Amino acid sequence: MNNLSSFEHGGNIYKAIRQSGLPNKQFLDYSANINPLGLAASVRKSIAESLDDIVHYPDVEAHDLKTAIAEYYQVNYPTITVGNGAVELLYILCHIRKPRRVLVLAPSFSEYERAARASDAIVEYYYLDEEKNFSLNITEVISRLSTVDIIFIGNPNNPTGNLVTNTELEVLIQAAENYNCMVVVDESFIDFLPNDSHYTCRNLLAKYQNLVILHSLTKFYAIPGLRLGFALTSPGLTQLLHLAKDPWNVNTLAQLAGIAALKSSDYQANTKEIIQTAKSEFFNQLREVHNIKCYQPAVNFILLNLAQTGLTANELKLRLFGKNILVRDCSNYPGLSPFFIRLAIKLPEQNSILLQALKQSIKR
Repeated sequence: MNNLSSFEHGGNIYKAIRQSGLPNKQFLDYSANINPLGLAASVRKSIAESLDDIVHYPDVEAHDLKTAIAEYYQVNYPTITVGNGAVELLYILCHIRKPRRVLVLAPSFSEYERAARASDAIVEYYYLDEEKNFSLNITEVISRLSTVDIIFIGNPNNPTGNLVTNTELEVLIQAAENYNCMVVVDESFIDFLPNDSHYTCRNLLAKYQNLVILHSLTKFYAIPGLRLGFALTSPGLTQLLHLAKDPWNVNTLAQLAGIAALKSSDYQANTKEIIQTAKSEFFNQLREVHNIKCYQPAVNFILLNLAQTGLTANELKLRLFGKNILVRDCSNYPGLSPFFIRLAIKLPEQNSILLQALKQSIKR
């Protein structure tokens, strides 16, 4: 673990408040990709009505939550492990697999690399080409599989937003199987798609023993403070994950919130409709901002290149901080220059505030 290093994520609202020196400071947070609708009413009600339940230990099996996941995502119950966020399961997976060498796309979510390094793995990068809009070349990736034990793929990828079809991913998974390489597909943002049938790998679980799907529930359902996610994989590996995790890893309120969230059909439909409309509108507005390059978003965040503005990501971040707006400086992502930022997609009235502040900050 000597090769571990710190990494700063978005969404650190408490640090921002401390830095401001004002305990009641309010920020417009574009640094975390969370559903702008906030908590579903049914989730809020479930938590409020269940406070007295915290005098008991959580359900070790998380039976009702796993049943809700199985029903909503049409997967088999024995393939599900729930976690204190998907990241917990990522670390547990690396701990029990003990990979010698892993392949990580660059740029992508930093915790793939950190979880692997925490288990003393050597990390190799496959650099996504900015000139090709960070698209994934499946043939090139397959050529790297013979020497690695695990490959991590975000679908959609964070922070680029790129998607890979499940047809393409099956080719990769099949090739990886021949090399005894595990494929970890992170589908934490896939719920934001209007229809995920061409992208999710859930339909491949029964066919491939080397496939693991990670899925966060915190982004789409706006519950990052509760921490909730799950992994889907073969029943055999699922049993190992259960043995390795803390028996009470998902607290009672998180379990009940997850059940309510997965049944909130109106909230789900509203979110998808609002994000799809706001995504197109926000992208087109950002493209009109002088000297900014925008990458086509697939879900609820947009990657921007500021190089032509003459401002680094950190410089713009500080200017927007002065306007009570938080953005994600992406300069600490392997594969990205110091000129990239990521913006969450919020409601139109919030996006208008960000756009005005962005234009003012670039002119200064």
